[in-house]
Amino acid sequence: MLSKVFKEDFLWGASTAANQIEGAWDVDGKGVSVIDTLSTDFDEGMRKEADSAFENEFYSSHKAIDFYHHYKEDIKLMAEMGMKAYRMSIAWTRIFPNGDEQNPNEKGLQFYDRLFDELRKYDIEPIVTISHYESPWNLALQGGWTNREMIDSYLKYCKTLFTRYQDKVKYWITFNEINCALNVFGIRTAIGLNATMRSEINNDQMRHQGLHHQFVASAKAVQLAHEINPAFKVGCMIATMTGYPLTCHPKDVLAALQHEQMKNMFCSDVMIRGYYPSYSKRYFEENNLSIQALPEDTEVLKNGCVDFYSCSYYQTLCVSGRAEGDALAGDKAAGNLISGFGVKNPYLQESEWGWQIDGSGLRYLLNRVYDRYQIPIIIVENGLGAKDVLENGEINDVYRIAYLKEHVAALKEAVKDGVDVIGYMPWSAIDLIGLSTGSIEKRYGFIYVDVDNYGKGTFKRYPKKSFYWYKNVIESNGESLA
Repeated sequence: MLSKVFKEDFLWGASTAANQIEGAWDVDGKGVSVIDTLSTDFDEGMRKEADSAFENEFYSSHKAIDFYHHYKEDIKLMAEMGMKAYRMSIAWTRIFPNGDEQNPNEKGLQFYDRLFDELRKYDIEPIVTISHYESPWNLALQGGWTNREMIDSYLKYCKTLFTRYQDKVKYWITFNEINCALNVFGIRTAIGLNATMRSEINNDQMRHQGLHHQFVASAKAVQLAHEINPAFKVGCMIATMTGYPLTCHPKDVLAALQHEQMKNMFCSDVMIRGYYPSYSKRYFEENNLSIQALPEDTEVLKNGCVDFYSCSYYQTLCVSGRAEGDALAGDKAAGNLISGFGVKNPYLQESEWGWQIDGSGLRYLLNRVYDRYQIPIIIVENGLGAKDVLENGEINDVYRIAYLKEHVAALKEAVKDGVDVIGYMPWSAIDLIGLSTGSIEKRYGFIYVDVDNYGKGTFKRYPKKSFYWYKNVIESNGESLA
């Protein structure tokens, strides 16, 4: 019996990203992306700019979990889990190796043709992110998204995808976690800048200028998509950084409001409402920011609003408006995307990586977003990273099940509240390498891949206990969370 909460066509699925699973970084004409130039230093626990690119360094994304050669096996497992949708990304440099070619790379296009055909074979709906932290390295050398010419390169790429796959893909996301352009790691990944330029561009002015170009590119892509196929649905994707006031002190409440505005809602306000919000104008003035825009940009943003809102949600944090020396200002919260923005919530438990677990926060977020925008919502990332252990061919990840159960329960409550959530796609469908660290020891997947941080292993796939738990959730349409 189907649940009375979720609609019959609810998109239960899971997510990945090309640069974290595909590998085959130089196969079949693929070019070099900004991620391909980041080597991994496991002693420091972070990716770094290579001392001498592609020599005497270890690049975990070059091989990843080799999805490029295992995609049929992996999609078959996704189908066995019962997935209705698969949120994925296309590697820009498989289609345009340098980003500025006149014609696309046919072998790259053919790979995704085969991938989409395999998904269709199992009735799995692809949700495709067009740009997921892997701009062409050649374009990075020319300034990445701080260079307005990047818009035209992106639109040529979009037109190729929309035309080629117009009968195979319905849902598109223009940029992954677009608001992360304002974070430290986003310099390389989201803004797509050459690392040697870091001293010149590591400032808010360049970040916001690059972000403006992405807003314009997204709006133009939305219009282009609807021209090519009116049935296309195009969305934005936000890394949610929900912040509660640490206390009821007025400074904490105001600081939390301002955090929500510029960290959480700024990008979606522009992409959904079609204009820069009033609060951002004061922020620009007080921080001496001056966005260089063309006169026509106003109309472009207005006419290129997205059709749906999608987001990642992992945790919440608290925000304090008081000085760090204040005893009540709080300790910094952990998290690779939101660290430095907030402080710990004393009422929440943490993962082994110090990420605070807050299922209720998902319901809170979804209600706030839907109240604000009144458009469909898809959760395209939500999950728990942990050191899974393979024992006798099994992975007993009960901790991941507990995390996901809490969040799906909160999702059900949000739907009961009237929030129009149309899909839920946890991170991740299968183990993958970390975006910021390049390691695989912090695993998120429903499917275990036998490979270590250095790319050594059998690459054999093993369904985890959470795989079978989620299969039951999907089969019951969210009714059974046991």
